[in-house]
Amino acid sequence: MNETVTDRVRKVMGAASLQQAAFAERVGLTPDKLSKSLSGRRRFTSLDLARIAELGRTTVDWLLTGREPQRPAFAARASGPFSDSDDGLALKDLVHRFTTAYDVLDLMGRSRSLPALPRPKADLERYVDQGEELALDALTALSAHGVASVAACETSDLAHALEEHFAIDVAQTDLPHGLDGAAWQTDHFRLVLLARTGVWTRQRFTLAHELGHILARDAQEMRTETHLAPGRQKDHTEIRANVFAANFLMPQAEIHAEVDAESAESGLSDDAFRALVVRFKVSPSALAARLHQLGLVTPDARNRLRGVTTEMCHLLTQRADLHEKRVAAAQARRLPLGPARGLYEGYLAGDTTLRPLAAYFGMDPDELRDALEPGLPAVTVPAADTEKGDLIFQP
Repeated sequence: MNETVTDRVRKVMGAASLQQAAFAERVGLTPDKLSKSLSGRRRFTSLDLARIAELGRTTVDWLLTGREPQRPAFAARASGPFSDSDDGLALKDLVHRFTTAYDVLDLMGRSRSLPALPRPKADLERYVDQGEELALDALTALSAHGVASVAACETSDLAHALEEHFAIDVAQTDLPHGLDGAAWQTDHFRLVLLARTGVWTRQRFTLAHELGHILARDAQEMRTETHLAPGRQKDHTEIRANVFAANFLMPQAEIHAEVDAESAESGLSDDAFRALVVRFKVSPSALAARLHQLGLVTPDARNRLRGVTTEMCHLLTQRADLHEKRVAAAQARRLPLGPARGLYEGYLAGDTTLRPLAAYFGMDPDELRDALEPGLPAVTVPAADTEKGDLIFQP
């Protein structure tokens, strides 16, 4: 027997262990309207289905068609073990926040169109070559949109550029222990999750790494990696993503423009190396490996330079303040603006309530309403005949 929308709504109600009246209240319906909808005398509206899907932690698509919700496919960079079941549930809860938002946007007809992205060249067999060419194509595409240098962008600016020009939503949030980042791409959205961390150079490399997976169209299988170290992976798609990240963050042309021929021949000075770390916003280890790959430092110099810390490079170039700002930025929470803007516009247009936007922000709907529509405090204005000083005003 084929299930109907009503049958699936009843399943959600049963799983929630709520009586009909309580369920109606939770999804913003009167008991009478819910009763009519369940009996077939009233159709569930798109807003009803969005609320029911949110309560049932499922999707509107499943309520309408019975198709199981898509399971997230990740390409992840992990610095520690990621096997604890609680961590897995935490990640699923986090992903559910985004999938619910995307479902509601799709239901309202407010989904963003996804532009075409650079992709690996079919005639290149080696994954290393694919990563290099893909990075060059990505840099060229961003340059066409006015992003002349990725190295000149702070990580937050780079994330904004990827959202604006590649339609890749970038979130910076608390991830389960050991997970540095994740990427998920479907036909309807592109999402990168970055862990909040004090190691901002690793976060930046993770963003580039996940971008490489998305552009290569291989961010479609769950991957969790322990103590990932670029240059030591055996998985070819991971090698490609790491090569992409190195070429994307430290383009050969820009490196050569900073390191003149005389410096390369006589040996790069420590002062020059530290300045490059600050300039390209990468770790000394990543930069030393890149310089050696380009033939600009010897193996001995590479091994020595990679032992320097990012903080020390900033201190000795008198940019300690910049290092602190970058640490603070990497520890801040960040949600993609696109879904939030779409949900808010839907609310203003009367297509939905504040509930989907509040769920996206992880807030109570009433709390969000107070934040969006604060009541003005009462101001007592002295009588005109007693006022001697400046006019009182409410800034």
